[in-house]
Amino acid sequence: MSEEVEVTETELEPIIKIENADIFQEGNLILTDVSLTINKGEFTYLIGKTGSGKSSLLKTLYADIPLKRGKVKVAGYELNGIEKNDIPFLRRNLGVIFQDFQLLTDRDVRDNLVFVLKAIGYGDKEKINNRVREVLTRVGMKTKGFKMPFQLSGGEQQRVAIARALLNDPYLIIADEPTGNLDPNTSKEIMDLLVEISKNGRAILMATHDYSLIRQYPARMLRCDLSRIYDIEEEAL
Repeated sequence: MSEEVEVTETELEPIIKIENADIFQEGNLILTDVSLTINKGEFTYLIGKTGSGKSSLLKTLYADIPLKRGKVKVAGYELNGIEKNDIPFLRRNLGVIFQDFQLLTDRDVRDNLVFVLKAIGYGDKEKINNRVREVLTRVGMKTKGFKMPFQLSGGEQQRVAIARALLNDPYLIIADEPTGNLDPNTSKEIMDLLVEISKNGRAILMATHDYSLIRQYPARMLRCDLSRIYDIEEEAL
């Protein structure tokens, strides 16, 4: 039986609003005339073939790719002409999870998280320690803070990456193929964790190729295809 992805009751307030946007990658038009809204607390999949524009859209949302045409508002920030100095403030309202984890390999789990907190302005040692303990506990890694990344399994590394994404208690988590390098059982564990986070009122936009996970955890789906984005039903997979 499918496990429904539920969202806590929340006011239907957009966390992402895109109007007639064109998405570019290295000067090439990838997606055209994109218009969509994702509300606070909503779990949304982004699907499509490799090269269809999923990652380009996600990178645009966290201002790694500049917006050239249309209107995009993410977590209260207008991306049209956003100043370089404002991008770190936008990203403080987001959590980003990558397929390849992107942990710092020269420091342990705890120091990976401390590095991020210091970079975003945390200075109080007690607050840093408390926040690190909170997020590691939340992702089931509270006893692994002393471990180096190479000492962890892929699933454990992704849990640390999710803990890192939660440090700022973000309104929105952007996940780019977060289970892409994981085995099926570990992928399910990561999905259980993401669903729990979503139920606590955080919006999640997750790019994935794994349709078996979508069937296990049904939610809204957006498909990138032929340079456009469409809302689709599970039967259309």
